[in-house]
Amino acid sequence: MKILITGAYGQLGYSLSKFRSTKDKVYRTGVKIPLGEKGLRLNIIDNIMLKDIILSLSPDIIINLAAITNVDFCESNPKIAKEINTNGVQNLVDVFPGKIIHLSTDYVFDGLNGPYKEEDQINPISVYGKTKYDAEKIVLEKENNLVLRANVLYDGLKYNNASFLNWVVNNLKNKNSIKVVDDQYNNPTWTESIAKVLMLCLNNNISGLYHWGDEDYLSRYDFAIKIAKAYGLESSLIKKIPTSELNQLAPRPLNGGLDQNKLKNILKIIPPKINDCLNAILIKEAE
Repeated sequence: MKILITGAYGQLGYSLSKFRSTKDKVYRTGVKIPLGEKGLRLNIIDNIMLKDIILSLSPDIIINLAAITNVDFCESNPKIAKEINTNGVQNLVDVFPGKIIHLSTDYVFDGLNGPYKEEDQINPISVYGKTKYDAEKIVLEKENNLVLRANVLYDGLKYNNASFLNWVVNNLKNKNSIKVVDDQYNNPTWTESIAKVLMLCLNNNISGLYHWGDEDYLSRYDFAIKIAKAYGLESSLIKKIPTSELNQLAPRPLNGGLDQNKLKNILKIIPPKINDCLNAILIKEAE
């Protein structure tokens, strides 16, 4: 099977490469190819480039991870957010006749009643959430496609500046006090957990709309405390604050997160706990 991954050089893209079958041919693409990495340059808003690559590679599956995920940037740049998060997905659907697996987010909900099930009412409260929901609708117009919603993805990749895990660890190692909100609830998800689920969905030809999140449902502050304890760092440096004190441009869903029971029962797998994931990351870092 030939699999083309867009946005392949983020946290999840790297984890996906670990779970592919040796029989699969994986093409990694991105707007920029990191130094020392192999792959193809691809911007999904460039129709000509997109058509050329799909025609030359003839993939069987596209896994779309390409998106602008900076929520505040999307809020202040709605046209750019729509161009990439929504219109880029329309380009993929228009150009590629095969199965598309698309990664979405719990930000399509308003955060009043999480964790959310697949059938719960959609109500995005940010530009980011709206553009991602519009993309979902485009992908699901074709019956064989799959939309998988996720939330608060994390890993220990050192180069990733967007990683909450790295931000907490690096600051605490440098004895810096940090402020973390205690009123935003999610079930943070290790990228290797959702990468495994994505490949299981692919191998079992799962289509439609599903949620995935790891086991623990907790505040961002409590997640930071777990990180500190796992890494043997000083948790007293973590100060809890309400979201309102951050004065962020885009509103955040407070009680977000995703109920993964539907997919868990289909695939017959158990979502991992945060402590187990952090321990596995620490073992990898020590190797």
